[in-house]
Amino acid sequence: MRYVCLLCGWEYDEKKGCPEEGIAPGTKWEDLPKDFVCPLCGVGKNDFAQRDD
Repeated sequence: MRYVCLLCGWEYDEKKGCPEEGIAPGTKWEDLPKDFVCPLCGVGKNDFAQRDD
């Protein structure tokens, strides 16, 4: 699954993770910390939408 920030368009791809933020590839969205924020604009998980494509 992929999740896109509704403010800036940055995408979190579960397959890739976010190594630059210390998040290993394969980390599921629901397993991210509750205080995870977009690395580009700083909004929280509530401001992301799931992408199925």
